[in-house]
Amino acid sequence: MTTSNIVLKQQAPTVEEFAAIRALIGWSNPQLSTLANSMRATLFWVSAYRDKKLIGTGRVIGDGSMYFYIQDIIVHPEHQNIGLGSQIMGKIGTYLDKNCQSGATIGLLAAQGKEAFYEKFGFTARDGTKLGLGMCKFI
Repeated sequence: MTTSNIVLKQQAPTVEEFAAIRALIGWSNPQLSTLANSMRATLFWVSAYRDKKLIGTGRVIGDGSMYFYIQDIIVHPEHQNIGLGSQIMGKIGTYLDKNCQSGATIGLLAAQGKEAFYEKFGFTARDGTKLGLGMCKFI
């Protein structure tokens, strides 16, 4: 499979599309109203479509000034390993290049086993030697 006939749009998918692609890769979803609120607070979206069907997405969240977080980089399993994730990250990188000032922090939480993918884009794993280990709390 190739990336031909794939259209990248700088817009959010519908909440139903977003919930469906999250569920497809095994992520749990909150109530649709919670998901919709989160989606509205997003700084930047990339949505990938093939034949008008959502097959990939990614977004940037944060305060738009000092802190930016790459979130929800998702590629439909049938469309993985063809460079679509890299295309999504490329669009996100362009947005960040234009919108991050000196001193800004760009962060992300890589899914287990996906760290090498993000290293290609200049991200460094926090292994505890130079910076503290990354941490999170789930509610």
